[in-house]
Amino acid sequence: MIGTIVNAACIVLGGVAGLAKKTPFSAANQNLFKVALGVFTVFYGLRLTWLSLNGPSLQIVKQLVIVVVALALGKVAGRLLHLQKASNGLGQFARRTINAAKPDDPARFTHGFLTCSALFCAAPLGVLGAVCGGLPIHGEPGEFLYPLVVKAVMDGLAAMGFASVFGCGVMLSAVPVLVFQGTMTLLCARFLQPVLGVAAMGSINATAGLLIFCVALIIFEIRRIEVTEYLPSLVFAPLLTWCFR
Repeated sequence: MIGTIVNAACIVLGGVAGLAKKTPFSAANQNLFKVALGVFTVFYGLRLTWLSLNGPSLQIVKQLVIVVVALALGKVAGRLLHLQKASNGLGQFARRTINAAKPDDPARFTHGFLTCSALFCAAPLGVLGAVCGGLPIHGEPGEFLYPLVVKAVMDGLAAMGFASVFGCGVMLSAVPVLVFQGTMTLLCARFLQPVLGVAAMGSINATAGLLIFCVALIIFEIRRIEVTEYLPSLVFAPLLTWCFR
Protein backbone atom coordinates (compact mmCIF):
# COMPACT_ATOMS: atom_id res chain seq x y z
CA MET A 1 0.00 0.00 0.00
CA ILE A 2 2.99 2.36 0.39
CA GLY A 3 3.20 3.08 -3.33
CA THR A 4 -0.52 3.82 -3.57
CA ILE A 5 -0.40 6.10 -0.52
CA VAL A 6 2.54 7.99 -2.06
CA ASN A 7 0.58 8.26 -5.31
CA ALA A 8 -2.48 9.73 -3.59
CA ALA A 9 -0.33 12.12 -1.53
CA CYS A 10 1.45 13.42 -4.66
CA ILE A 11 -1.90 14.15 -6.31
CA VAL A 12 -2.94 16.24 -3.30
CA LEU A 13 0.42 18.00 -3.14
CA GLY A 14 0.38 18.62 -6.88
CA GLY A 15 -3.10 20.13 -6.60
CA VAL A 16 -2.02 22.40 -3.76
CA ALA A 17 1.07 23.49 -5.68
CA GLY A 18 -1.04 24.14 -8.78
CA LEU A 19 -3.39 26.40 -6.84
CA ALA A 20 -0.49 28.27 -5.25
CA LYS A 21 1.74 28.55 -8.33
CA LYS A 22 0.58 31.16 -10.81
CA THR A 23 3.14 30.52 -13.55
CA PRO A 24 3.80 27.17 -15.26
CA PHE A 25 7.17 25.44 -15.30
CA SER A 26 9.61 26.61 -17.93
CA ALA A 27 10.39 24.40 -20.93
CA ALA A 28 13.84 23.63 -19.49
CA ASN A 29 12.37 22.42 -16.19
CA GLN A 30 9.76 20.32 -18.02
CA ASN A 31 12.49 18.64 -20.08
CA LEU A 32 14.50 18.01 -16.92
CA PHE A 33 11.52 16.30 -15.26
CA LYS A 34 10.92 14.24 -18.40
CA VAL A 35 14.51 13.00 -18.58
CA ALA A 36 14.63 12.19 -14.85
CA LEU A 37 11.34 10.29 -15.00
CA GLY A 38 12.40 8.43 -18.13
CA VAL A 39 15.73 7.32 -16.65
CA PHE A 40 14.04 6.32 -13.39
CA THR A 41 11.43 4.30 -15.29
CA VAL A 42 13.99 2.53 -17.48
CA PHE A 43 16.11 1.56 -14.48
CA TYR A 44 13.33 0.20 -12.29
CA GLY A 45 11.43 -1.43 -15.13
CA LEU A 46 14.47 -3.47 -16.15
CA ARG A 47 15.43 -4.00 -12.51
CA LEU A 48 11.99 -5.43 -11.77
CA THR A 49 12.37 -7.87 -14.66
CA TRP A 50 15.89 -8.80 -13.49
CA LEU A 51 14.76 -9.45 -9.92
CA SER A 52 11.93 -11.64 -11.20
CA LEU A 53 14.22 -13.99 -13.15
CA ASN A 54 15.93 -16.66 -11.09
CA GLY A 55 17.45 -20.11 -11.32
CA PRO A 56 19.95 -21.65 -13.78
CA SER A 57 20.47 -20.27 -17.27
CA LEU A 58 18.01 -22.63 -18.97
CA GLN A 59 15.29 -21.72 -16.52
CA ILE A 60 15.90 -18.00 -17.10
CA VAL A 61 15.63 -18.56 -20.86
CA LYS A 62 12.39 -20.46 -20.27
CA GLN A 63 11.04 -17.59 -18.16
CA LEU A 64 11.92 -15.06 -20.85
CA VAL A 65 10.16 -17.16 -23.50
CA ILE A 66 7.07 -17.30 -21.27
CA VAL A 67 7.17 -13.52 -20.86
CA VAL A 68 7.46 -12.93 -24.63
CA VAL A 69 4.60 -15.33 -25.40
CA ALA A 70 2.48 -13.77 -22.63
CA LEU A 71 3.07 -10.32 -24.13
CA ALA A 72 2.07 -11.55 -27.58
CA LEU A 73 -1.11 -13.22 -26.31
CA GLY A 74 -1.89 -10.21 -24.13
CA LYS A 75 -1.58 -7.91 -27.14
CA VAL A 76 -4.10 -10.01 -29.07
CA ALA A 77 -6.51 -10.16 -26.13
CA GLY A 78 -6.18 -6.45 -25.45
CA ARG A 79 -6.93 -5.64 -29.07
CA LEU A 80 -10.00 -7.90 -29.07
CA LEU A 81 -11.20 -6.22 -25.86
CA HIS A 82 -10.54 -2.76 -27.35
CA LEU A 83 -8.63 -1.68 -24.24
CA GLN A 84 -6.57 0.96 -25.99
CA LYS A 85 -9.68 2.33 -27.68
CA ALA A 86 -11.32 2.73 -24.27
CA SER A 87 -8.18 4.42 -22.92
CA ASN A 88 -8.06 6.80 -25.88
CA GLY A 89 -11.74 7.58 -25.31
CA LEU A 90 -10.97 8.65 -21.75
CA GLY A 91 -8.18 10.86 -23.02
CA GLN A 92 -10.47 12.51 -25.57
CA PHE A 93 -13.14 13.03 -22.89
CA ALA A 94 -10.54 14.71 -20.67
CA ARG A 95 -9.35 16.92 -23.52
CA ARG A 96 -12.89 18.06 -24.32
CA THR A 97 -13.60 18.75 -20.65
CA ILE A 98 -10.41 20.78 -20.25
CA ASN A 99 -11.12 22.83 -23.39
CA ALA A 100 -14.67 23.54 -22.21
CA ALA A 101 -13.68 24.47 -18.64
CA LYS A 102 -14.36 28.05 -17.52
CA PRO A 103 -13.29 29.77 -14.29
CA ASP A 104 -16.88 30.72 -13.42
CA ASP A 105 -18.42 27.33 -14.27
CA PRO A 106 -20.35 26.06 -11.19
CA ALA A 107 -19.67 22.46 -12.26
CA ARG A 108 -15.90 23.01 -12.46
CA PHE A 109 -15.26 21.13 -9.20
CA THR A 110 -17.23 18.07 -10.35
CA HIS A 111 -15.67 18.06 -13.80
CA GLY A 112 -12.19 18.25 -12.29
CA PHE A 113 -12.89 15.39 -9.91
CA LEU A 114 -14.38 13.12 -12.60
CA THR A 115 -11.78 13.92 -15.24
CA CYS A 116 -8.76 13.45 -12.99
CA SER A 117 -10.21 10.34 -11.34
CA ALA A 118 -10.71 8.72 -14.73
CA LEU A 119 -7.24 9.64 -16.00
CA PHE A 120 -5.34 8.71 -12.85
CA CYS A 121 -7.19 5.41 -12.27
CA ALA A 122 -7.09 4.25 -15.89
CA ALA A 123 -3.34 4.76 -16.33
CA PRO A 124 -1.72 1.39 -17.17
CA LEU A 125 1.21 2.20 -14.88
CA GLY A 126 -1.23 2.25 -11.96
CA VAL A 127 -2.45 -1.27 -12.74
CA LEU A 128 1.11 -2.55 -13.19
CA GLY A 129 2.32 -0.92 -9.97
CA ALA A 130 -0.66 -2.09 -7.92
CA VAL A 131 -0.27 -5.69 -9.07
CA CYS A 132 3.50 -5.70 -8.48
CA GLY A 133 2.99 -4.17 -5.03
CA GLY A 134 0.68 -7.04 -4.08
CA LEU A 135 2.94 -9.78 -5.46
CA PRO A 136 6.46 -9.12 -4.13
CA ILE A 137 8.98 -11.93 -4.42
CA HIS A 138 12.25 -12.79 -2.69
CA GLY A 139 11.07 -10.93 0.42
CA GLU A 140 11.86 -7.51 -1.07
CA PRO A 141 8.50 -5.69 -1.14
CA GLY A 142 10.22 -2.30 -1.19
CA GLU A 143 11.60 -2.97 -4.67
CA PHE A 144 8.08 -3.26 -6.07
CA LEU A 145 6.67 0.12 -5.06
CA TYR A 146 8.86 2.11 -7.45
CA PRO A 147 6.46 1.85 -10.45
CA LEU A 148 3.85 3.66 -8.37
CA VAL A 149 6.46 6.19 -7.27
CA VAL A 150 7.04 7.02 -10.95
CA LYS A 151 3.27 7.30 -11.47
CA ALA A 152 3.01 9.43 -8.32
CA VAL A 153 5.43 12.00 -9.74
CA MET A 154 3.64 12.00 -13.11
CA ASP A 155 0.22 12.36 -11.47
CA GLY A 156 1.49 15.10 -9.18
CA LEU A 157 2.78 17.14 -12.11
CA ALA A 158 -0.47 16.55 -14.00
CA ALA A 159 -2.53 17.56 -10.95
CA MET A 160 -0.51 20.76 -10.74
CA GLY A 161 -1.60 21.68 -14.25
CA PHE A 162 -5.20 20.53 -13.82
CA ALA A 163 -5.62 22.50 -10.59
CA SER A 164 -5.28 25.79 -12.44
CA VAL A 165 -8.17 24.71 -14.68
CA PHE A 166 -10.51 22.82 -12.33
CA GLY A 167 -9.57 24.01 -8.85
CA CYS A 168 -9.88 21.87 -5.71
CA GLY A 169 -11.75 19.03 -7.42
CA VAL A 170 -8.42 17.74 -8.70
CA MET A 171 -7.17 16.96 -5.18
CA LEU A 172 -10.28 14.92 -4.35
CA SER A 173 -9.39 12.52 -7.18
CA ALA A 174 -6.73 11.12 -4.84
CA VAL A 175 -9.52 9.20 -3.05
CA PRO A 176 -10.57 7.00 -6.04
CA VAL A 177 -6.90 6.38 -6.80
CA LEU A 178 -6.31 5.25 -3.21
CA VAL A 179 -9.37 2.98 -3.28
CA PHE A 180 -8.80 1.52 -6.75
CA GLN A 181 -5.07 0.82 -6.58
CA GLY A 182 -5.15 -0.08 -2.90
CA THR A 183 -7.95 -2.59 -3.41
CA MET A 184 -6.09 -4.18 -6.31
CA THR A 185 -2.90 -4.49 -4.25
CA LEU A 186 -4.70 -5.95 -1.24
CA LEU A 187 -6.63 -8.46 -3.38
CA CYS A 188 -3.41 -9.62 -5.03
CA ALA A 189 -1.67 -9.95 -1.66
CA ARG A 190 -4.58 -11.65 0.08
CA PHE A 191 -5.87 -14.05 -2.58
CA LEU A 192 -3.35 -14.42 -5.41
CA GLN A 193 -0.01 -14.47 -3.60
CA PRO A 194 -0.78 -17.65 -1.55
CA VAL A 195 -1.96 -19.46 -4.70
CA LEU A 196 0.44 -18.41 -7.44
CA GLY A 197 3.80 -19.43 -6.02
CA VAL A 198 7.20 -17.82 -6.63
CA ALA A 199 7.53 -18.93 -10.27
CA ALA A 200 4.15 -17.53 -11.36
CA MET A 201 4.65 -14.29 -9.42
CA GLY A 202 8.08 -13.98 -11.00
CA SER A 203 6.61 -14.25 -14.50
CA ILE A 204 3.98 -11.60 -13.70
CA ASN A 205 6.57 -9.18 -12.34
CA ALA A 206 9.00 -9.85 -15.20
CA THR A 207 6.21 -9.08 -17.68
CA ALA A 208 5.22 -5.97 -15.73
CA GLY A 209 8.84 -4.81 -15.69
CA LEU A 210 9.08 -4.90 -19.48
CA LEU A 211 5.79 -3.02 -19.79
CA ILE A 212 7.09 -0.39 -17.36
CA PHE A 213 10.18 -0.11 -19.57
CA CYS A 214 7.83 0.55 -22.49
CA VAL A 215 6.35 3.45 -20.53
CA ALA A 216 9.83 4.98 -20.52
CA LEU A 217 9.91 4.78 -24.32
CA ILE A 218 6.68 6.79 -24.35
CA ILE A 219 8.12 9.34 -21.91
CA PHE A 220 11.18 9.81 -24.12
CA GLU A 221 8.90 9.93 -27.20
CA ILE A 222 11.00 7.21 -28.84
CA ARG A 223 8.03 5.05 -29.75
CA ARG A 224 4.31 5.19 -29.03
CA ILE A 225 3.57 1.77 -27.53
CA GLU A 226 -0.03 0.97 -26.65
CA VAL A 227 0.75 -0.34 -23.18
CA THR A 228 -2.93 -0.67 -22.21
CA GLU A 229 -3.43 -3.37 -24.83
CA TYR A 230 -0.71 -5.47 -23.20
CA LEU A 231 -2.29 -5.53 -19.73
CA PRO A 232 -3.96 -8.96 -20.29
CA SER A 233 -0.44 -10.40 -20.51
CA LEU A 234 -0.38 -10.21 -16.68
CA VAL A 235 -3.03 -12.94 -16.77
CA PHE A 236 -1.35 -15.04 -19.44
CA ALA A 237 2.05 -15.01 -17.70
CA PRO A 238 1.05 -17.17 -14.69
CA LEU A 239 -1.12 -19.42 -16.87
CA LEU A 240 1.82 -20.15 -19.18
CA THR A 241 4.07 -20.70 -16.17
CA TRP A 242 1.69 -23.36 -14.86
CA CYS A 243 1.37 -24.96 -18.31
CA PHE A 244 5.16 -25.30 -18.73
CA ARG A 245 6.15 -25.94 -15.14
